[in-house]
Amino acid sequence: MPKAPEEHVLISRFDTAMGGTVLASSVKGLLFCTLPGEQRDSLGRWLTRFAPHAVIDEGRGRNGKVIDALCGYLAGKRKRGLPRFDLDLRGTDFQRDVWATLAEVPHGSTIAYGELATRAGYPGASRACGTAAGSNPLPLFVPCHRVIASGGRLGGFGGRLDLKRALLALEGVDRFRETRPR
Repeated sequence: MPKAPEEHVLISRFDTAMGGTVLASSVKGLLFCTLPGEQRDSLGRWLTRFAPHAVIDEGRGRNGKVIDALCGYLAGKRKRGLPRFDLDLRGTDFQRDVWATLAEVPHGSTIAYGELATRAGYPGASRACGTAAGSNPLPLFVPCHRVIASGGRLGGFGGRLDLKRALLALEGVDRFRETRPR
């Protein structure tokens, strides 16, 4: 059996105004990014599943422009959000459809889960779209923080709700209702 070509994954660990972040990329584009301050080993689990035979390199390298843009965005210095970067998204067709739809939600805007499902081509699948948003490997580049619950409530977030509030505030969004603790 022929040997699969080597895949090189570059991992960059760096600090931002909102906390430490880890970014991974392939030669095709961005693969994975943790949310600022995320402590769990989500990158290790992701690599095991989606790039199990990758050769891992660490450093800034080809991720330099992305790191600079991300640090500027999280410090509030990029008023138009992050520029578009090449992405190497790995997931099911359904997940990639949802992520592609999320990527089109403009900076400073929000979308409800039901509308996300409809725009992605899966009307009535708002919960499944929420699950896909929660498994997004590039949450700062495929902006799942812009998804809010019906009625304008802040809703859930794979990260902390205080981080979701902060990311939306960076974009000038304050049009959501706070959910009350039970």
